[in-house]
Amino acid sequence: MISIKVPTVGESITEVTLLKWTKPEGAWVDRDEVIAELESEKATFEVNAEQAGTLHHKATEGDSILIGDILADIDETATKPAGEAPKAEVAAPAAAQAPTTSTAPVMSVPNNVKATPVAAAIIADKKVDTNQIKASGFAGKITKVDVLDALNNPGKIQFAGQDLFSRNVRPEKMSNLRKTISRRLVEAKNTTAMLTTFNEVDMTGIMQIRKQYKDKFKEAHGVNLGFMSFFAKACAIALTEWPSVNAFIDGDQLLYHDYADISIAVSTPRGLTVPVIRNVESLSMAGIEKKVIELAGKARDSKLTAEELTGGTFTITNGGVFGSLMSTPIINIPQSAILGMHKIQDRPMAVNGEVKILPMMYLALSYDHRIIDGRESVGFLVRVKELLENPALLLIAKDPVASLLEL
Repeated sequence: MISIKVPTVGESITEVTLLKWTKPEGAWVDRDEVIAELESEKATFEVNAEQAGTLHHKATEGDSILIGDILADIDETATKPAGEAPKAEVAAPAAAQAPTTSTAPVMSVPNNVKATPVAAAIIADKKVDTNQIKASGFAGKITKVDVLDALNNPGKIQFAGQDLFSRNVRPEKMSNLRKTISRRLVEAKNTTAMLTTFNEVDMTGIMQIRKQYKDKFKEAHGVNLGFMSFFAKACAIALTEWPSVNAFIDGDQLLYHDYADISIAVSTPRGLTVPVIRNVESLSMAGIEKKVIELAGKARDSKLTAEELTGGTFTITNGGVFGSLMSTPIINIPQSAILGMHKIQDRPMAVNGEVKILPMMYLALSYDHRIIDGRESVGFLVRVKELLENPALLLIAKDPVASLLEL
């Protein structure tokens, strides 16, 4: 019998939470096959079988387990069951043939909405708004009962699985990740002298560049040209000019960083994670976009490592993807500042004595006043605004004509 112990995942981490077993009790597992997913206060990670054999659980999902504790046992002397693989292979073609014999009509249900065939038929026939339906089926699938409830109670909203006028309260244990987020946010509020300064940026130039070059950029680099690369590059340039925004307090010293490791806030089903893009000042626009896609994908799949979540010197968060027009982001300690992006919205603006409709975005810079004074914070944000409104400056961080004239 071989014992699988909880591995060490970081110097400061003493316990983890068992998110789920990927193999059931008593199942046969092959060597290096993933058997469980664990969550620490910083990231989630997988545990693999060290030998082939029969799996025996030593913990249940949701349990908190100390580093080094036994997670499972594997009986390597067991014999692998015969006939399991062929069963799966035979079942697959039968399932694949099922749709060809179906007589169900084609339903006008959005592709991102999961519903049973009967529920889909009613939705299409009655033209029910799927946003008004509370799904109670497995994995969030809409059932016939869910659709009928929505039809019988127009304008009345039901929480998933609950009757009208329900007073149900559901207790749910906080995950280690949510506990860490909670602790760090309170710590940031209590240990920093946080202030926020605001500005706005005309996104016309960037939007024109994206419109003109998006297809060629995708063809050349294999990634889309997004907004984050422009903002990350602009911040990297501004950080070189305002080093206090890129500094930490360490005891009675200030630590200045001669590089820009920019953290990008990513929302996941389990909570907010902040992976780091290293040396943004040295990356191309395509390089930044590739790292954003890579880290965002890992965040959604809970594949981020502890190294990818630590060591940032500055953070960018984009509340605009959720529709936020303005907010005051909280500093990601021990960093000293965080830039908040927001929704792009057409607004009437006065330009040379005329009113024009321009795509505008509010920017918010929250900063630690113990390190950064008003001059530095406002100067940094104004510089970011200047770079974004004149994207050509991102190339050499200076006006081309001024460079030519050596001004």
